[in-house]
Amino acid sequence: MLTISIWIAFGAIGLALLLNLYRLLRGPDAPDRILALDTAYVNSIALLVLFGIQQGSTLYFEIALLIAMVGFVGTVILSKYLLRGNIAD
Repeated sequence: MLTISIWIAFGAIGLALLLNLYRLLRGPDAPDRILALDTAYVNSIALLVLFGIQQGSTLYFEIALLIAMVGFVGTVILSKYLLRGNIAD
């Protein structure tokens, strides 16, 4: 029963990732694209965690943590650049 629910979750998160890709490519302006990129980070983290659960390995959880940290820093830098026009103070 757990494997069926994991495959359903893979499908749902994969669909969400495809919709994020659509918004990233098609977004009307930069804030929409930044938000879509941030959401894509979250979806990729969810996919890695699900894959780690399916494989029974903790390595994927560590990779997901690294992606979360890099994604957060990237979102902050992109938002700061969008607001001010430069990154460095």
